[in-house]
Amino acid sequence: MSIDTETARRVAKLARIKVEDDALPALAQEFNTILGFIEQLGEVDVEGVDPMTSVTPMQLKRRADVVTDGDQQDKVLANAPDAREGFFAVPKVVE
Repeated sequence: MSIDTETARRVAKLARIKVEDDALPALAQEFNTILGFIEQLGEVDVEGVDPMTSVTPMQLKRRADVVTDGDQQDKVLANAPDAREGFFAVPKVVE
């Protein structure tokens, strides 16, 4: 895929970025460089490579997915400075 100056102008307009006409060829070239790099990444063979969560070998901590005791509204609202009708009451912030 190749980006020309008109496409670069349109992308700049859609991104709400003001680009002078004399800078459009350089911007189009930068887009083409980025797209070329992305095409190179698409050619890499990643068959059989597991996804990584970090560059260091580590396992994510897991916990059992079990239902815990809910229905503790009274205990939660006990520490609230102002609670009304089972909810936290907060000051109005929009006038």
